[in-house]
Amino acid sequence: MTHIRSAPFVLALVVVISIDSALVLSGEKVEFTPVADFLKVPADVTLGKCSAVAFDSKGQLYLFHRGKKPILCFDATGKFLRSWGDELLHTPHGLRIDRHDNIWTTDIGHHLVLKFNVQGKLLLALGTSDKPGDGRDQFNKPTDIAFGAQDEVYISDGYVNTRVMQFNQQGKFIKAWGKKGDGPGEFDLPHAICVDSKQRVLVGDRENERIQVFDGEGKFLAAWKGFAPYGIEIDRDGHIFVADAVAHQVLQLDDDGKIVHRLGERGAGPGQFNVPHMLACDAAGNLFVAEIDGLRLQKFKRK
Repeated sequence: MTHIRSAPFVLALVVVISIDSALVLSGEKVEFTPVADFLKVPADVTLGKCSAVAFDSKGQLYLFHRGKKPILCFDATGKFLRSWGDELLHTPHGLRIDRHDNIWTTDIGHHLVLKFNVQGKLLLALGTSDKPGDGRDQFNKPTDIAFGAQDEVYISDGYVNTRVMQFNQQGKFIKAWGKKGDGPGEFDLPHAICVDSKQRVLVGDRENERIQVFDGEGKFLAAWKGFAPYGIEIDRDGHIFVADAVAHQVLQLDDDGKIVHRLGERGAGPGQFNVPHMLACDAAGNLFVAEIDGLRLQKFKRK
């Protein structure tokens, strides 16, 4: 009987230890080593401004850039696999991949959010092409996409509308929040968006130099200040990485938004940055950073 009574306590203890371990991990400093020339870019492609990078469940890397063949797909070793998008995309900005391996992109030229499968077939288009606006079916230079645990789709809309819009996977509008300003829940260029393991929605409020934290319904929870968040990524262990293009650095934050570590400085060498824009981590915890003015993607191997 003693063992039976203690079982729930043991289970609860294990759960608490697991949660506490995750919180400790999120605050641990992560070290990286630059890996040079890992991408085998096709000979007929010259990388333009590299705006985003993401990984699918098979470890395939998708690079979004402003040039010929705007979506480039590579295997885990950097070998080129396929590309698409010339006829559909005007000015690439954000690219994210949901848990179903759908690839979502934001286009600040056509004012669209597009959803593709991994082979490049267009599955869904949100927005009205070349007709920017603030309606439920319009964007004005949308910047980034994030996904909730129940397949909610959050879009930061962006350069002009200064709001977050929420849809379901089929593109049905759910709600929107935010307006121009510097108060809680107000934005000055919501440039990046990400959802953490607590289902908090992290919005990179770029020109206000902060990340604002919301619950899944848009309720304001906190503001993390002191950097210009162009891109946000959360790795397998809950570490939060921010591309600060003003400082030309990648920052590591803890679970409360405090800076744990700074990576890089301005420059063109390995481990240096020239306007780091958006970033991603693979399943092994390696970090990949897309640079706008550097015209490249950098890989950082996790130590």
